[in-house]
Amino acid sequence: MYLNLVQIAESFGVSEKVIADWIRSEGLPHISERSRLLFDRTQVANWAAARGLAAQVGFLANTNPAFATGWRLEPLLRAGGIRRNVAAADVPATLTRIVETLPGTTPAVRRLVIQRLLAPGGVTIAPVGGGFALPHPSARVALGRDSGTVALLMLREPLPMAEPPPDDTPVTRLLFFIAPSPRAHLDLLGRLSRVLARGPVRELIARNADDQEIFLAVGEADASNPLGTAGREAAS
Repeated sequence: MYLNLVQIAESFGVSEKVIADWIRSEGLPHISERSRLLFDRTQVANWAAARGLAAQVGFLANTNPAFATGWRLEPLLRAGGIRRNVAAADVPATLTRIVETLPGTTPAVRRLVIQRLLAPGGVTIAPVGGGFALPHPSARVALGRDSGTVALLMLREPLPMAEPPPDDTPVTRLLFFIAPSPRAHLDLLGRLSRVLARGPVRELIARNADDQEIFLAVGEADASNPLGTAGREAAS
């Protein structure tokens, strides 16, 4: 059974841009037919299983829910923190400081991650619309179960982009993340995309709400996702 781009994006709960990024950087199986992208349901389910990516309820809902890694967002965000009034030019330095406090890692590992981030093409920025984007390391890393982080950066001016966002809304809100493992990477990318698609977390970040309000809303988003309770209880 073949699904189209919209159906696949709805199934995973992410934007079509994220699906395009997965095709380019993660090898998401697909075929092109008359300028359309089509996806074989079985191939996509196997691809998701190999990467620990849980599909949203929808077209792939009958796949094994154990595909999910179950990492909770709130402790990861508390570990990475919320940074306000960040200049767009200071984003690379800010990401470096975030990595310098990466929990559960040695100084040597943190230096390696920083080197990868600062290398040309070391950060992939995935716009998700509405002025939000999800920067993350382009190269997958295996940090171990006690590591990983999510950090929110609120920019004082739009971030320069090589290509304009799909909705042409300037990007001023970044949720930077480093996953504990390659298996967890796509799961976190999907979860963060869903959190920013709609709902209180998106609204609170957009209006510069208090840190504790944002942490609470992210915790409630974890609680509303039964897979979120399976992950670790703390980020450090």
